[in-house]
Amino acid sequence: MDPNIIKQQINSWYHEYSNDIFRYVFFMIGDRDQTNDILQDTFLRAYSHYESFNGENVKSWLFKIARNLTIDFIRKKKPSSSISNLFPAFKAIEKTPEDITIFNEFERQLFISLNRIKRSYKDVIILRKIKEMSISETGRILGWSENKVKVNLFRGMKALRKELEKEGYHNETI
Repeated sequence: MDPNIIKQQINSWYHEYSNDIFRYVFFMIGDRDQTNDILQDTFLRAYSHYESFNGENVKSWLFKIARNLTIDFIRKKKPSSSISNLFPAFKAIEKTPEDITIFNEFERQLFISLNRIKRSYKDVIILRKIKEMSISETGRILGWSENKVKVNLFRGMKALRKELEKEGYHNETI
């Protein structure tokens, strides 16, 4: 295929999906600079592996690439010295300079609690509950059956509730 056509296609996908992928990766790692690097690597990998794209759902394919790159980053990363290091990055999410989102205590605790549960639970909760993807789309990204998505979402939400309850939040607030 003509490289210029591939570049145009990747550029089009970048404009359509980069914000969603950025937010997904940022929620996984909480580091803006690394998130930008992973975002760029996602589209570079999509370009270099374009021939392996077989017409499946584009969004799922790109999220799967981003997820794999994020997992590789997490595996290589040294453990953080303090969980409080996550707060500045988490607070830095903003839509516009005029519209800075200030996260309340529950939202910060939710972020911390998500980072305390198993990665598979965290992945499925972010994709289903935060990114609001369908069960089938989540399954394609994670390489799971729809049943496995449902089971892990149920177990993940239970584990998340347990973590939040340790901090004094009860089912009414979760």
